[in-house]
This record gives sequence, C-alpha cells and structure tokens, in this order.
Amino acid sequence: MPAGCAITIDTFLSEATRFLFFTGKGGVGKTSLACASALTLAESGKRLLLVSTDPASNLDEVLATPLGPSPAAIPGVPGLLALNVDPQAAADAYRRRLIAPLQGQLPDAVLRSMEEQLSGACTTEIAAFDEFTQWLGDPRSTEAFDHVVFDTAPTGHTLRLLALPGAWTGFLANNRSGTSCLGPLAGLEKQRTVYEAALAALRDGARSTVVLVSRPQPASLLEAKRASQELAALGVRRQRLILNGVFQAQNGDSIALAVQLRGETALRQHDDFLQGMPTLRIPLQQQNLVGIAALRTLLSSDAPPPSPHPSPASPPNLVGTESLDRLVEALAQSGRGVILTMGKGGVGKTTLAAAIATRLAESGFPVHLSTTDPAAHVAYTAGNTEGLVVSRIDPLAETRAYVEQVLATHGQGLDPEARALLEEDLRSPCTEEIAVFRAFARTVALGADRFVVLDTAPTGHTLLLLDATEAYHREIARKTSDLPDEVRDLLPRLRDPDWSRVLIVTVPEPTPVHEAADLQADLRRAGIEPFAWVINQSLAASGTRDPVLSARATGENVFLREVTEQRATRTTIVPWVAEEPVGPAGLRQLFGPHHSSHVTLP
Repeated sequence: MPAGCAITIDTFLSEATRFLFFTGKGGVGKTSLACASALTLAESGKRLLLVSTDPASNLDEVLATPLGPSPAAIPGVPGLLALNVDPQAAADAYRRRLIAPLQGQLPDAVLRSMEEQLSGACTTEIAAFDEFTQWLGDPRSTEAFDHVVFDTAPTGHTLRLLALPGAWTGFLANNRSGTSCLGPLAGLEKQRTVYEAALAALRDGARSTVVLVSRPQPASLLEAKRASQELAALGVRRQRLILNGVFQAQNGDSIALAVQLRGETALRQHDDFLQGMPTLRIPLQQQNLVGIAALRTLLSSDAPPPSPHPSPASPPNLVGTESLDRLVEALAQSGRGVILTMGKGGVGKTTLAAAIATRLAESGFPVHLSTTDPAAHVAYTAGNTEGLVVSRIDPLAETRAYVEQVLATHGQGLDPEARALLEEDLRSPCTEEIAVFRAFARTVALGADRFVVLDTAPTGHTLLLLDATEAYHREIARKTSDLPDEVRDLLPRLRDPDWSRVLIVTVPEPTPVHEAADLQADLRRAGIEPFAWVINQSLAASGTRDPVLSARATGENVFLREVTEQRATRTTIVPWVAEEPVGPAGLRQLFGPHHSSHVTLP
C-alpha cells in the first residue's frame, strides 16, 4: 500500500493552525473528524469553536447536542462551543436585507423579479458564505478562541463566484432588467473588508489549513484530488489529507479480504496524489461515531478491541423487505419512465443506478442511464450492455452551448458596456447551474418512450436543483425569451408517479438514514412521493466474521428496523458484496446468487 507523506495524529494536532477547514465528498466522515479534532484540542486545554456550514448538517446528531446559529457549549467538554449556520435561513435573511431598502423606491414587479433572481442555489451559497465570513474575517467574533474548526469549507464554486469583479459593483440596486446572476453578490458590498480578510485568512498557511477527507475509495479520492487542485489554483495551499476508514482484515474472511483489497487498489490508483500530500490514516472504526464517548475513540489508540471470535453477521428478521431483483421487477411493470436514485453522498447511488439500468436493458427494454453528479462514473460502473445508452450531463459542454445561445438572443443588440457585463455574468458558476438544469430537464423528457435511470447528485445539490425549478423557469425565460417545453414540464413530470419514481438510497448508519428521512420529507413537501428505500452495502446481510466488520454489522440492526418500521413503505436491502460491482457481471452480484436472468415484461 502506498505510504505517501505519512503524518501521525500527534503531528496533525500539534501543527493545527488557528483555522481548520474540513472538506470532502459526502459520506467520507468530515463531520466526525471535525468533531473529534475539536474535541481532542479542547480536552488538551484549548478554547475551540466548531462551525458547520453544511446544508445537510448533522453536527447536532454527532455531538448529541441541539445547536443553532449562535455558539452553544457542549456538555462535558469544557472549552468547546459549536454552532450550525443554516444556509436556507441565511438565504431568507439575506434576501430580506437586499430587498428591504428598495421597498417603495421600485415598482412591485421589479421587486418581485429581484426576489426571483435571489431564489436560486447561488444565493443560498453566497448567504452561507456571508455568515461564514464573520467567523473567519472578523477577528472580534472569534477572539475568545484558540482554534476555529469548520465542518465544510467554502467550495471552489463559491470562491470563483466571489472573485468576479462584478461582485463589488452594487449591481442589483442599479439593475432594472433582473437578468444577471451577479445580483446575489450585491449584499456583500458593504462588508467587502470582512470578505477580503476572510479570503486572506484562507490563503494564509500560517493561519489556515484545509483538511481534505477521503475514504480509500476511487470516487472520494478523485474528489479530494480535484478539490485540492482547485483550491491550490485559488491560492489555498496549506492542505492536509485524512484517509478515513482504512481497513486491515484480521482473519481469512472473504468479505474482509475484499474490503481490504478494494482499499489498497484505490490507493495505488491515486499514488501520484498521495505521494505529495501530508496524509493521516484513520482505521475503520467498529462503531458509529455519535456522541462524545464515541468521538473520543476516533483519534485515540485506547479504543477497546472487538471480540476476537464474533458470530457471523446476520440481519434481523425484517418483515416486508425485498431483494433488488424484486424491486426491479416492480419498476419494470410500467414499461417506461424515469427512475432517480437519490440520497447522501457515498451511499452507492451510482452503483445502484447502473445495476438497475443494466438489468432493465438485459430484459429487452431501451434504457438511457445518465447522471447530474459532477463526480459520477456511471460509464465505468455500467460497462457495455446491449440496449443501454450511457451518458453524462457534461457541465462544460452544456455551459458553452447555453452561453452561446444567450449571447445570440439576449445579447443581440446590446451596447458594448451592457454586453461586457452580460459576458461577465455568464462566466459565473450560476450559469453552469442553469445550463445543467436545462440538460436535466431534457433527460427527464426522454422517459416518454424508454426507461431513463438518473444517478443524481448528492442530496443538498439535488434539493437545491428541485427547489429552484420554478425560479429557473423564469430565469431561463428572461435570458432566452424562449422556455423549452421540457423545462416547463419538468416539475409536473417529477411529481407524476406514472412518469418518475424516486428511490431513496442509504446505508444502515445514523447520519445517512436520518438525512434520507429529511430528504423524503422535503420531497413530499415538493409533491414527490418516493417509490421505495434501498438500504445498500449491508454488512449484516453479508455473513462476515471479521471482528471489526461483524461489530459494525451488529450496529446496523437498529437502523434497518428504523427504516422498515418507521420510514419506508417499501424497502430493499442490498448486501455488501465481495467483488467490486463494476460491469454487468459485477453488478449481477447485487441481485443475489439465485437471481433470475431477466425481469418480467409487462
């Protein structure tokens, strides 16, 4: 296994800068590691503030303490305070602050147009950054603390957006057309000094460290590498990598050996990235890291060993669950339509989307498998199957086509100054969001005469996309003077159970299950009823005898029961499989040893 630039826990903590930012792909353990680091530093006598800016924050659950937007003391840990920045609440407040001074000065129609402009994902991201800057750029807000730990750093998307010159022009107040994406930035103008101080702190290696968190898995390592390069290009160069969940088999158990081999293979594939990065390796834990006592074991060598002779893992007796084979048979009955896999990052949405699409294609249906996830690898997972078309919504290509269309329509006839501002606006990441949204709508429309299986982006991104649907309708109509039919019909199609079926994917662990429950509630509020839950990668259903894996399997049972008894009306359980589920043969493992080769045609 590649060694990389190995560092120890003691070195990582002793070199901790005043600001620590934890970031990485969903499901890699950012929150657990941020909490454990803050806890360990606090118990060494330091004064710590822990801040979450994650739209799907589970800081409350991990710390077992209710949190709000103001610092709250964590019981049993003197010196540790924590808070949650709520991006949606921040966005609401941000909109009110921008619009209030214009009340009575502008016509109601113009104000409504501005409110629409401020309803999308960019505004939410900027509002969260607005809250974030006070803890980083205003020394008075954190002068009582030795360290400030951020669970989820600002993305390269946010930093690129704020680097546009138009961010500081007061554009929203001066604009009457309501056409620019730069509007959301206008609220930052009055605290430009604080923003500049925040950016300077991020770039100052003596004050700030970005901690990239990854699992020894191809997708999360690829995301860590991409984030590292993007942040370095923006001047954020002091970086550390934590490889979380590194596993070493303790006996000849086939499942355990397969887990170890997969991790070693992924690390070898990314050796070039690892060799140049100071890296801390954290072993896979035998328990879920919820509560102070569990967090103390994460960065400690004093954790109790698991039983050396565990019983083989076995799932509880769950009534009414079904195999993936049976679920696909139910999906196939309609003969066409859109199937969306949704859930927290890292739960296996891509693999399940590929497995479902492959099985449907093998059964004679025309199938289109696609993704809106910028980190997706559906083609690699699905392999080649007759009747299966695999595509990816390419943000660069979609943005390029969208920009050309806007300049050819809305930009036609503008004077040079107005066209220059429009061109700058179109360089913002918001343009990419709209372009990808249009492509998403086109892909959903294909479900009229075939199966479309969509591997969607992680929960927060997906919900922002869905929540912004009607705002995007108006935004696209303003910019192009032409609202495509597929965009107009998207939300009704997502709400139509005969057109779209949502599968909520999770793994049997506390945070993914509870985030999936929140996702289900949000979907229902949007008028979208999930078709089924899929509990993926269940060790309890694998039969493993490895001490660590068996202990984790036992811990799954409470979450398996929670889903089947409280959350889902239909539940599929997919066991963890020994061989990596890639390509048609690998994906067949997910259907069990006795699956039928085809589903039943309607």
